[in-house]
Amino acid sequence: MKVTLYTDGAARGNPDGPGGYGAVLQFIDKNGTLHEKELSAGYVRTTNNRMELMAAIVGLEALNRSCEVDLYSDSKYLVDAFNQKWIDGWVKHNWVRPKTGPVKNSDLWKRLLVAMNPHKVTFHWVKGHDGHPGNERCDRLATSAADGGDLLVDTGLSN
Repeated sequence: MKVTLYTDGAARGNPDGPGGYGAVLQFIDKNGTLHEKELSAGYVRTTNNRMELMAAIVGLEALNRSCEVDLYSDSKYLVDAFNQKWIDGWVKHNWVRPKTGPVKNSDLWKRLLVAMNPHKVTFHWVKGHDGHPGNERCDRLATSAADGGDLLVDTGLSN
């Protein structure tokens, strides 16, 4: 099954403010019918990068079978980690970068790798706030979640 996943993260007062993520899953069934699912949540205190990762994680974790996924994000942090093969070096060096120390957000990178495992994921970068419909939709979901009530605690955020 071929799936399109749009993702975005937001943080107010990054890195010490509330944040949220938004993800939109889309697939077209054998009859040509488009199916969509929106996912979002907000956090009391987090960072933009953590929310970018959470959007991808939650979107992939929502899939209940192995899929071919085209993931669209405006986060160079997320997209370049895979397209530039940064992640391979991080894993090889046990999540430590030789010159700068521990990889930030390794808890979420590890969770993302597990979420990706059953799928074939291709990462695509889109320019943020540039009118891309999927990205704009996810941005609205992420910012609404960050500004909403019932915010979660980002337990992996280091002080």
